[in-house]
Amino acid sequence: MEPMHPYTKELEIACLTVQRATLLTKKVLDAVDKGALDKSDSSPVTIADFAAQALIIGAIHRAFPDDDIVGEEDSKALRGNEALLERTWELVSSIHLDDEMSEALLYSPKSKEEMLDLIDLGARGSCSRENRSWVLDPVDGTATFINGQQYAVCLALVENGVQRLGVLGGPNLNLETGRMHEDIVDRDGFGYQLFAVAGHGAFMRKMGTGTLLPANRIDAKPQITDPKDLDFVDCVAATSSNIVAHERLASHLGAPWPHTTDLWAAQLRYVAIAVGGCNTLIKIPRNASYRSKMWDHAGGMLIVQELGCIVSDLAGNPVDCGLGRTLAGCYGMIVAPASIHGRLVEAVKQIM
Repeated sequence: MEPMHPYTKELEIACLTVQRATLLTKKVLDAVDKGALDKSDSSPVTIADFAAQALIIGAIHRAFPDDDIVGEEDSKALRGNEALLERTWELVSSIHLDDEMSEALLYSPKSKEEMLDLIDLGARGSCSRENRSWVLDPVDGTATFINGQQYAVCLALVENGVQRLGVLGGPNLNLETGRMHEDIVDRDGFGYQLFAVAGHGAFMRKMGTGTLLPANRIDAKPQITDPKDLDFVDCVAATSSNIVAHERLASHLGAPWPHTTDLWAAQLRYVAIAVGGCNTLIKIPRNASYRSKMWDHAGGMLIVQELGCIVSDLAGNPVDCGLGRTLAGCYGMIVAPASIHGRLVEAVKQIM
């Protein structure tokens, strides 16, 4: 990364551990049976979720033992299923970066019990306005991951409720067409990694199996003023969003619809804005009580903010990342170039 900043060590560890976790997920993708089961909320989870969370937390906890860690998974399913536990442990034990110096900067659990404890460390974590927390999603988009489509490995640092750095790994990300698609995937390589440090821009690199490859700065988003230039990313299948209201908003603005890019994983919608041809994300919840999970947005929000977008709730208020494990104070979301963001806020007020 070009400029020096106070988070040099944090960024190196975060980028390396996300890259190592993507190697783990790619190994699972090569397996015919991915060890899938259902969590209590009916979303699918695989051994990749458990194993990647253990590896990421192991590296972060060793490097920054005083920091809190917020992870999506807990170890309950593994503790109650010996066969699943054994498969997860075999996976965790088998993944290492090819570069010895890079691998030495990280850490892997030394026993099954330590692996389980590391997973639970993330399950207990929370963000506040008075602590420093690492927020991770080991596999964002597990349903599409199982199908060999797009997914992300996500890690962010939140300090006193403010995002400081974010790293997103898209192991299947294929940018040859200039626009992201669930089924246009990188089948031969390891995809791309996007990262940002607050105030220092956003960058992207190809991922490999060893040391970190060179990164290039991502160009800022063009600042548009005409609603006809809005290019939405959305998800028709999302159960939490009101896609009918999204269409009504686009019609009210005179913006193009339907949306051009449809992605299941929330974090990948930020990637689509950063490098996948889109520039706007709207989320009008179906349920007034709905609040997004922290790990579905932390890091991705920072990357697009560093590219000239504003991220807010539907009323235009900034997103507070210091309210626990969810974006508790954030009802819905508007992500758009700063030049047109205010117009979207006003349009939402008018249609709701």
